[in-house]
Amino acid sequence: MSDNQEVGVGSQLSWGRHYLAVRPDHFRVEYAINPFMDTHVQPDPVRTHDEWSLMIAAIEAAGGRVDVLGQRMDSPDMVYAMNLGLALDDRVVMSHMRYPERRHETLSAADWFGDHGFKRSWIGRDAVGAHFEAGDAFAWQGDLVVGYGPRTEEQALKHLADDLGVTVRGFQIVHPGMYHMDLAFCPLSATQAMVCPSAFDADSAQALLDLVPDPLVLTEEEALSTFCANSIVVDNTVIMPACPDRVRAQLEEWGFEVVIVEVAEFLKGGGAIRCLTNPLDVRLGRDLTVGGSRVVLGAGN
Repeated sequence: MSDNQEVGVGSQLSWGRHYLAVRPDHFRVEYAINPFMDTHVQPDPVRTHDEWSLMIAAIEAAGGRVDVLGQRMDSPDMVYAMNLGLALDDRVVMSHMRYPERRHETLSAADWFGDHGFKRSWIGRDAVGAHFEAGDAFAWQGDLVVGYGPRTEEQALKHLADDLGVTVRGFQIVHPGMYHMDLAFCPLSATQAMVCPSAFDADSAQALLDLVPDPLVLTEEEALSTFCANSIVVDNTVIMPACPDRVRAQLEEWGFEVVIVEVAEFLKGGGAIRCLTNPLDVRLGRDLTVGGSRVVLGAGN
């Protein structure tokens, strides 16, 4: 479907109203594990807290709820809460970070989830087992849509399918600047999503576009210069770090309200709104169909 064709807002996402966020008390760029990080360009602590507070206020104003976890002093990237783990019902699959610099943060996150009644499981940890980072995983249209390549390993998809009893649809990420799925894919409703095909190999890009009934296709420039795919949706409100005019026009034509929260300090670490928030209201049986236990790569069946 063309980007200028009016279809209206589809059925609202059934998740995305309850989030976990990490207060940025110790956020800094201490190392470089993605193309956006430069240890010579440090975030301003005052602006960092102001941006984070404005994001929380925007989520709450849209009708969402946010739980807050304190940040470890030894984990500067812990603010990117999306990557702490994949929460489903009363369980959570903890991330096994590819880079050792980020592995300490999941220790505190695992404690928080345990203290809040979540049953915890791991695909791998302590550098043993497959790497999995939750910023690569979305519940959408009954399946778990997962990007793999730069951060999540392909073998992790099989573990997710077996552990959760769901169908995992894998899409290979090849773009170094869109190293997580949440930089190139943003579910908007039950049928609509922002997709940046440039993030994926050709087969995966086409398969993802085929999966989305009403895609809002992003160019590479739009995705990288604005991080607009790294947004969240609360009912019909899309909370975004920035929004190109063309993308805004389509979203508003579909009936979404666009709310911009600038997070320039967090972009210095390579993340924006989605990276800073982890949805806690995804449900097995409602958002993910249980009983599949299989992996589908790209256009496979």
